[in-house]
Amino acid sequence: MFDIDLYREVWQAISKNRLRSTLTAFGVLWGIFMLVVLHGAGNGLENGITKNFSGFATNSAFIWAEKTSKPYKGFKEGRQWSMSNKDIVALKQEVPEIEYIVPRLNGWRQNGQNNTLYKDRYGTFSYKGDYPDLAKVQAFDMIHGRFLNEIDLAESRKVCVIGPRVAEVLFPHGENPVGEYIRMSGVYFKIVGVFNVSNSNRNDRRQEIHIPFTTMQKAFNYGDIVHYFAFTAHEGNKVSVLENKIMDIVKERNNVAPDDPQAIGHFNVETRYEQMSKLFQGIDILTFIVGLGTLLAGVIGISNIMLVVVKERTVEIGIKRAIGATPLSIIKQIMIESVILTLSAGYIGLTLGILLNEGLGAIMAQNPDSVLLNPGIDLKTGLISLAVIVTSGAMAGLLPATRAIKVKPIDAIRGE
Repeated sequence: MFDIDLYREVWQAISKNRLRSTLTAFGVLWGIFMLVVLHGAGNGLENGITKNFSGFATNSAFIWAEKTSKPYKGFKEGRQWSMSNKDIVALKQEVPEIEYIVPRLNGWRQNGQNNTLYKDRYGTFSYKGDYPDLAKVQAFDMIHGRFLNEIDLAESRKVCVIGPRVAEVLFPHGENPVGEYIRMSGVYFKIVGVFNVSNSNRNDRRQEIHIPFTTMQKAFNYGDIVHYFAFTAHEGNKVSVLENKIMDIVKERNNVAPDDPQAIGHFNVETRYEQMSKLFQGIDILTFIVGLGTLLAGVIGISNIMLVVVKERTVEIGIKRAIGATPLSIIKQIMIESVILTLSAGYIGLTLGILLNEGLGAIMAQNPDSVLLNPGIDLKTGLISLAVIVTSGAMAGLLPATRAIKVKPIDAIRGE
């Protein structure tokens, strides 16, 4: 049952020397505060960096042609070469581990001139020739209409999907542009969709216009050139292994030296994501060690102070034992004192740490390009922290309580 007299006595013992109690509790307060702030900052850093991967499949990679750095089969080094439509067919046939493979074309801006017009409005934007499967590699959040489909590709339709910045410039009054025609470098295209970009760090995507790959090859005289491939691996296959296999096939088909390290540029989302995941695991471990070490130092401080308190109250404990107090009641009182002291300090430190994380989150939210995004801890971590505090408080009081009951009542009274 709840013993009000016991807790009143515990409070009197703690408040008897408030300065000492406050300084003792500060070690625990600072420890849990550091643990929460460091863990919250680590989560914020992870959120901010992971945001850069949003919109891309984490099992994807990209390859593109670069100048060769080695002579091969009569070709000199420094040769500029290109991948082709035949490579698409070959890769699909020879690499069954590929889940989706998407050939792409870039339409380059020319001398900064406006290349896209709608009535009396115009702007300069990036053209992309794409397959419908691009949506499986790179997310498209459609605001209006649809993305490209297989019929667009098969019939080389003159249709396009525009980014939010394109819509803002050409349709500034917020009207739905689907069904309207825009002129791109002299060629008219019908808008079939408008997509959004949730990742603020991908502002380049806001200014993109996507048209069918086959249409772009024909309308802008690209022949059978492919600028780069985006691809994903079937579940259970490493993208890094698949990436090397694809590059070897492409090199062989295009007379590029197998050991030429510069002939093909590549970017592996899976590898980068795994590297970031390991980095964050290391950060979590580091913050845990630092925070726990600080917290442990505070708990040891409380345990030492409780030993001093027990020694100061030797006579009081002896009298209690002499008039019938059980060893369990003595242990209970000392451990409750330690737990209350630790829990109070820990709760304040936990609250201050959460408030600091929330404040940092509000400040960082004003800058969309901030490295930290939503720093803080989840409910599970908070509950675990409180459990650690209570356990630490109990352990801090256990040794002093054990020593207290070992003193014989008569010896304790004589100690005065």
